[in-house]
Amino acid sequence: MMATGNIGVRHQSSSMRVAKSISQINTYVESNKYRLYVNSVVPEGGEGARIRCGTRIVEASWHPLLPADNLTGRVFRESKDRTRIIGGTMGRETEILVVGGGPAGLAAAIAARKKGFEVTVVDGAKPPIDKACGEGLMPNTLAALRELGIPIYPSDGRIFRGLRFIEGKTEAEANFPGENGIGVARTVLHRKMVERAEECGVSLLWGTPVSGLTGEGAIVRGREMRAKWVIGADGIGSRVRRWSGLDFASRHRVRFAQRRHYRTRPWTEHVEIYWGRMMQAYVTPLGGEETCVALISDDPRMRLEDTWEEFPELAARVQIAELSGVDRGGVTVISMLRRVHRGNVILTGDASGSVDAITGEGLCLSFRQAIALADSLASGRLETYQVAHRLLSRATYVMSRLLVWLGRYGKLRQRALQVLARDPGLFARFLAGHVGKSSALDLAATSLRFGRQFLTA
Repeated sequence: MMATGNIGVRHQSSSMRVAKSISQINTYVESNKYRLYVNSVVPEGGEGARIRCGTRIVEASWHPLLPADNLTGRVFRESKDRTRIIGGTMGRETEILVVGGGPAGLAAAIAARKKGFEVTVVDGAKPPIDKACGEGLMPNTLAALRELGIPIYPSDGRIFRGLRFIEGKTEAEANFPGENGIGVARTVLHRKMVERAEECGVSLLWGTPVSGLTGEGAIVRGREMRAKWVIGADGIGSRVRRWSGLDFASRHRVRFAQRRHYRTRPWTEHVEIYWGRMMQAYVTPLGGEETCVALISDDPRMRLEDTWEEFPELAARVQIAELSGVDRGGVTVISMLRRVHRGNVILTGDASGSVDAITGEGLCLSFRQAIALADSLASGRLETYQVAHRLLSRATYVMSRLLVWLGRYGKLRQRALQVLARDPGLFARFLAGHVGKSSALDLAATSLRFGRQFLTA
């Protein structure tokens, strides 16, 4: 087997000691001068390992019959050209085990690590992890990332200044108050989050599936990994949620998504949402010469090519463009759980309930949940996470259901868009509320203003 990882270097003696905690460090590499800490292990096949030590690479080999996961926790001694195993394995345990290494899981791991917990993340995939999504980071999402220590810069993608709704000849546009959003490819975001997790000292086990819970941890590569807390961050179809008996949700809507990248210079400084019959096309400018186009539809058979008649202006822009990368598909669900923790199992991100992708708020919600969860764990009062989770989710769920409802009723939607097009200030007020820049009282007043205009339109 082969493993790779990014490691930091600390001066140590050459004494041969084995890690006692899997969340403290995955692999020890030792020489006369350094003890080298490997924070991530990615099985790739073969019978050796290339481990990056800053700018150096250490080659490692071991007996071909040694199970791949036994690499974790082994002691290595550096020789001139090869490295050999000289020690045994450590205990498979951690304070917090996060199942799922996507943005929600990494955010939960980083937030908990900042509170001083020992954290291990396991995921069956290998980074960078991609997903069908709109790839637009709203201003409140950027703020949550900064709180986690992950600044996103304009050079990571492309700035967008607000939203533009389009249906036929009707266009409604509004800018964000203050900070702009940034369109960032999901793989770029994931790499930055992985780097931050490694920097914090989170142990990352990639290519490492979880097959069940034990009551005192989880089954990882066929063995028990003990943990005080297990955080399920494994997405909409969460197995952790099902295994823990928390899979009692009110599901309001299931829709289907497709995402495609086009190699074309972005033509807009806004995220554009094209409205059609039971579908929306979501356009986000990305870095370089790329534009993300995502389709959200009630029909699982619908593809972007089927929408060009519905969205002729969009079709004219992208049909002549070269495709970049492969299409991604997925589902988007509005669901709310009765509870998000039971025993030592806690859910976060889409595993804990989800909103429709049309809101663009799924990531921000996951990051805020991660921060609230870390606060609750640090205080020793996990029940406060249930309350915080409900409060964080409420407004986004309402917006999600409203936008999906508008998508179903064409005449009402057209009237609503006409009101927003005639009164850009009204749209700007709604947008400010959507990104958390206005009070509940302001939002109520804005809703009344919209209602009056809607009834008289």
